[in-house]
Amino acid sequence: MTATQAAPVDLVAAERAAADLLRALGQPIESDGMSETPRRMAQAYAEMLTCDGFDFTTFANAEGYDELVVVQDIPVRSVCEHHMLPFVGVAHLGYLPADRILGLSKFARLVAFYAHRAQTQERLTQQVADHLDRELAPRGVGVVIEAEHTCMSLRGVRAAGTRTVTSALLGTLRTDPASRAEFLSVTRGSGRGR
Repeated sequence: MTATQAAPVDLVAAERAAADLLRALGQPIESDGMSETPRRMAQAYAEMLTCDGFDFTTFANAEGYDELVVVQDIPVRSVCEHHMLPFVGVAHLGYLPADRILGLSKFARLVAFYAHRAQTQERLTQQVADHLDRELAPRGVGVVIEAEHTCMSLRGVRAAGTRTVTSALLGTLRTDPASRAEFLSVTRGSGRGR
């Protein structure tokens, strides 16, 4: 299966819109220091909001491996759809294999694919879990994402250093208490900075 990119980006229109926004916010965009800011701002958002597609390549589980596979601390960089400010953190993905296994680099590509768009952390967590479940058909899937939201740390309540943790558990990792506990114990407290 190939994951494909969303609609194309119009950088010229984005630059015009960025200039209009900055001007409306009273910023001196004609000054030497800010004359290129609308272009840089448009390019920065385009980079944060787009991701190349990728092939979600799976392999036969020839060895019959049936224990938990977990990839921890995958970088997450996304943009909150409510304020268009970044949130950053880590994702921990795991699954209980069935007939197919996944190349390890695909975990990071999958997270980046869904993170590079205006998002909520809850939706991002569920989209990654659903994609793994749909395309890999494992016995169980677990996704935990831990992130700091700049819409909460830089504005409003200004609660710097707070982390939001979301999870999505499917199949055996949701229904079997021992499997659920194993996945959550492996991922608990594994994020950076602790």
